[in-house]
Amino acid sequence: MSFLSELFRSRRAGEPVIIVSGLPRSGTSMMMKMLEGGGLPILTDQIRTADIDNPKGYYEYERVKDLEKETDKSYVREARGKVLKVISFLLKDLPDENDYRIVFMRRDLSEVLASQNKMLVNRGEANPAEDEVMTEAYMNHLASVRILAKKRDNFEMLEVRYDSAIGQPAGAAALVNKFLGGKLDESKMAATVDAGLYRNRRG
Repeated sequence: MSFLSELFRSRRAGEPVIIVSGLPRSGTSMMMKMLEGGGLPILTDQIRTADIDNPKGYYEYERVKDLEKETDKSYVREARGKVLKVISFLLKDLPDENDYRIVFMRRDLSEVLASQNKMLVNRGEANPAEDEVMTEAYMNHLASVRILAKKRDNFEMLEVRYDSAIGQPAGAAALVNKFLGGKLDESKMAATVDAGLYRNRRG
């Protein structure tokens, strides 16, 4: 894309929508809380409340769950200059009219599956597939997300490791702050991280 085309598109799109994404149980809620602590406004309807699996809240916006099938996605514009949580499987369905800065949480897949399985037990739901099958599916999906981020001109993506953010929250805060323009309060971001919630560790 030429400089003039990029300039025109960025003026049309306005401020970028800041997306926090990743697989379920990969640390997205933690990152939402970090960005809120850093001073960014969050787009959430608070319909899904805190529970035993996410005692500090989910920071979700229910309508996002219908991105794949919904034709009117103009509401996403409301998140320009704000943070919106979008599960990784729905990134492909974000409308083209916005710029996106995506903070993508990565977590060891064995930990992701352990956390997901525990959540299913807490809800009294059956596990839909064997862990080996899910691991392969997730690996393929994560590869497709990286390809998508490179293909979409309006996507910029930063990957953040969940375990690194837990172990070195100040470093994670600095990394994310730099990616998003350097205006966030890094100390408050780091202070939101609760290592006690890292309950499904590998090994």
